[in-house]
Amino acid sequence: MKVGVPKEIKVHEYRVGLTPGAVREYVAAGHRVMIETNAGAGIGATDDDYRIVGGTILTSAAEVFASSEMIVKVKEPQPSEWCQLRENQILFTYLHLAPDPEQAKGLLKSGCTAIAYETVTDPHGGLPLLAPMSEVAGRLAIEAAGSALKRSAGGRGLLIGGVPGVQPARIVVIGGGVVGTHAARMAVGLGAEVTIIDRSILRLRELDELFEGRARTRFSTIDSVEEEVFAADVVIGAVLVPGASAPKLVRRSMLSSMRKRAVLVDVAIDQGGCFETSHPTTHADPTYEVDGIIHYCVANMPGAVPLTSSQALNNATLPFGLALANKGFTAVLENPHLRAGLNVHRGRLTYEAAAESLGLPFSPIEQAAA
Repeated sequence: MKVGVPKEIKVHEYRVGLTPGAVREYVAAGHRVMIETNAGAGIGATDDDYRIVGGTILTSAAEVFASSEMIVKVKEPQPSEWCQLRENQILFTYLHLAPDPEQAKGLLKSGCTAIAYETVTDPHGGLPLLAPMSEVAGRLAIEAAGSALKRSAGGRGLLIGGVPGVQPARIVVIGGGVVGTHAARMAVGLGAEVTIIDRSILRLRELDELFEGRARTRFSTIDSVEEEVFAADVVIGAVLVPGASAPKLVRRSMLSSMRKRAVLVDVAIDQGGCFETSHPTTHADPTYEVDGIIHYCVANMPGAVPLTSSQALNNATLPFGLALANKGFTAVLENPHLRAGLNVHRGRLTYEAAAESLGLPFSPIEQAAA
């Protein structure tokens, strides 16, 4: 199969769909891989690095899209990209369609087959292609919170871990999944006072054992969320509903009861955000203030550490990408985990949660593939 890797064009996005090591695997499996010139510059990979492993360098994204049967990216396609997609072409990348009706309409109009990293599953019910970026984002969330807490950035002027004799920051993590666990791990390691809120008793038990008393756990109710948010210096939004819009767990009316210049970090912003006052920001301009509360809502947080992120992502996507390159759409029909990743096929929405969030018709894969 002809596999294409365009350069990412989202603001301050430095990751790359395929690293040179991954390209070598595709080439060894008999596929031709075409990479846009300088696509790997953000991770320090030169065009020659790709040529050495058998990749073909093309001078423009237009050439890559026109020449490829499958496009492998990192972030969701931008308007100038989705208009280059076509029927019978496979797109393999993060999509996050639920809060993005324009992208959804663009993909539907293109007629392409779009498989979303974030909804591909594994035999254990996990999301293996979302997990590595969730791990990165969870850890970065605490770094971002630490920066936003500085008085020069508009925050409370608080050091996360405090110092002897001085109270550390109080950090509340809403959601005990991969993001929340890694955020809590970083916060505990820095010496913060950490509370994790989740609605699964089983998960709370697991977290209690994992942290051995170094982090508090609370069952998620309206009362518990309010109590913890009002007393927090930092709130990390780490809630995930696979493929659907995130629930709004912190309402604007709650901000006036929070500590002034406290920080909200919305890691769920790719799925619309779990704070009512969230809207996407960029690494160039990451924060804004609403009612005296600092918001950090960067939509591609792992893009800040592209070398780590690209390597972690490629480790996870490689077997699925090779399956698609080897068998094309047949791989989706044969592999239930890739089937779960199918969001768009030949002008139809095939992921029910996304269709529901967008208010658009849903087509089961059997109907869409007929």
